[in-house]
Amino acid sequence: MNNPHLPTQTWERAQILDALRGFSLLGIALANFPEFSLWTFLSPQAQAALPHSSADECVHFLLYMLVDGKFYTIFSLLFGVGFSLILARHSRTLFLRRMLILAAIGTAHLMLLWSGDILLLYALCGMLLVCFTPLSDKWLLRIAVALLLLPVGLDAVQELTHTDLSAPCYQAWWDEATRRGINEENFASWLRDARDYCAVHDFLMQGAYERLWEFVGGHRVPKVLGLFLLGYLIGKHRLYDRLHELPLPKVLRVSFLIGFPTSVLYAWSATHGHILGSPTLHALLYAVSVVPMALSYVSALCLYSLRRKHRLFAGLCPAGRMALTCYLTQTLVGMALFYGIGLALGTRVPLVAVEAIAAATFLLQVGCSTLWLRSFRFGPLEWIWRMLTYGRYFPLHVTH
Repeated sequence: MNNPHLPTQTWERAQILDALRGFSLLGIALANFPEFSLWTFLSPQAQAALPHSSADECVHFLLYMLVDGKFYTIFSLLFGVGFSLILARHSRTLFLRRMLILAAIGTAHLMLLWSGDILLLYALCGMLLVCFTPLSDKWLLRIAVALLLLPVGLDAVQELTHTDLSAPCYQAWWDEATRRGINEENFASWLRDARDYCAVHDFLMQGAYERLWEFVGGHRVPKVLGLFLLGYLIGKHRLYDRLHELPLPKVLRVSFLIGFPTSVLYAWSATHGHILGSPTLHALLYAVSVVPMALSYVSALCLYSLRRKHRLFAGLCPAGRMALTCYLTQTLVGMALFYGIGLALGTRVPLVAVEAIAAATFLLQVGCSTLWLRSFRFGPLEWIWRMLTYGRYFPLHVTH
């Protein structure tokens, strides 16, 4: 029987959730390493001047088609599932304390390590989630769908009225960048040329403003909150424990038939400078491609789990159990390889090699996570997060 005063124990975890979490970490690495490597910041001319630029064009297209938004969607859904498990076992007070700690971790990550942090946004949206939990399932589903489509409506209003809600954030970003001596000419090379952490910190300070602009301009709050609500419903009804009852082949077929062609069109639009000519149409393409494609990934992995073929899970589950540690250590690897305070490889590595490094980093994390969990019950950061949340000590070593 579950003890409501204790966190989820190892034997109570659903293996499919850990596997999906590990799988999402691979996609997150593939999505984030182009920014760690500073390739994303290069002009098209500078990107074309790198070796293997023709292969890079193909990889760039595939990233938009198969990766961009899809794995962050899965990660967000899983956060919503996790929130439902915590709220079912504990008080809202404890849940909010957990979110405050996550917000502190995210703030430290954003301000001290990498401007692309997502944890702070997750923590803030998690706090908002508790406002919706008393509602019926029907209303939660309606609100979730409305939130996921809201960015399309917002972009349509902005396009019709010739306004930009994110313009003040954009101006604040470049004001801060200019104040710190960062401009369009040295933006891509700043972190590569940084010889001490003070220079890195200067970039991170203006990067925090840039991240705010990305969140406002990309309407990330309604997107994340909508996914959290869907994940909350999945967790509330423990669908991950009832996979055999779900029409997974049909979900896979329908979501793939919707998500794949729209993802191809979305990738074409994104890599050809919004060729559709309308931010609203681009936002609509994002909405109807990312979520269905992510669902096709999830349903495929769930079907795989039902067939008792768990070899893949042997690697994915340990990484998934250490998701916070793996997510943050990916940042440290990126800094060590590409920043001037490390090997200073930034802006010098073609995208195809960057993605190979991202995949190798994830495989290394799989190996390290597997070895770590043979001796320890939690990942190191997961252990600290639990103790701060519950205000008590938990043994770390596995007892045999």
